[in-house]
Amino acid sequence: MWKTILRRLLIMIPQLFLVSVLVFVLAKAMPGDPFTGKFGPNTDPNEIAALRQAAGLNDPWTVQYARWIGNAFHGDFGQSFQLHQPVARVIGGRLGNTVWLSLLALAGTYLVSITMALVAARHENSRTDRFLLIYNSMIFSLPAYLFYLFGIFVFGYTLGWFPTSGSVSAEASGFFGTLGSRIYHMILPALIVALISTTSTFSYLRSGILDESKQEYVKLARAKGVPENRIFSRHILRNAFLPIASTMGYAITGIFGGMIIAETIFSFPGVGSLFVQSVLSRDYPVVTALVLFNGVLAVLGGLFSDIIMSIVDPRIRIS
Repeated sequence: MWKTILRRLLIMIPQLFLVSVLVFVLAKAMPGDPFTGKFGPNTDPNEIAALRQAAGLNDPWTVQYARWIGNAFHGDFGQSFQLHQPVARVIGGRLGNTVWLSLLALAGTYLVSITMALVAARHENSRTDRFLLIYNSMIFSLPAYLFYLFGIFVFGYTLGWFPTSGSVSAEASGFFGTLGSRIYHMILPALIVALISTTSTFSYLRSGILDESKQEYVKLARAKGVPENRIFSRHILRNAFLPIASTMGYAITGIFGGMIIAETIFSFPGVGSLFVQSVLSRDYPVVTALVLFNGVLAVLGGLFSDIIMSIVDPRIRIS
């Protein structure tokens, strides 16, 4: 197992190299630059040209890439043009918020989707089953921002149950007071993300349970008098979970990178909202670092899925 993991990590090196080149080239292809917005009626063009020269933006892209990737190996992703701070510090200041929000949303997603799938599969063709099918079809077809706006309007403004922006209240003090305020601010966005991200897991698990229930080994176990609950928990459910396990690694890394819309609408200070702000301000060092980070997560997602599958199903081994 460990040799396989090491081999996969070595294979990731050329993959990450190609990702870094694509990320850098696409960032440079964006129109304008960080200093475009500094032009004014009385701005001296020579001053802007000097800023571009000092930032190295006039160098060939190959030279800029070599300088950037060389510094990145030492943990230096450059200086933010807009915030005038090291990129690693800028991202690090927001990374924790996104990590905890993503973990909370992911846990809620699996809790809600697995519960719905179990209920729907055990009551096939019932009203509950049809309602859950319609619900998952609806949330799959409608854009996510509609649910975010609806949640803010109902639970934030109308009922006033949850805050609609920020990550901690200004009045919070002390460790437990700050921690409670942070969790309180994450409940609404995490809950909405969980409720609208159930379609894939729900569909796979429900279909898997229904398919496994019709297999010959299940009929044989019933004929032998094995209790129904034991058949369901130790045979049907375990095999039905395999498709979910195969995509769990991608789900863990994917939901982390999918917080852009939620963080932007909720004004949550995470890396998702930072990415949007950096793109709008043409802050290349921050944009390239964030996209590269998400590229690394996507590559690691495949490795995590293989490892999870080998743990869940002993018959499967990574070769």
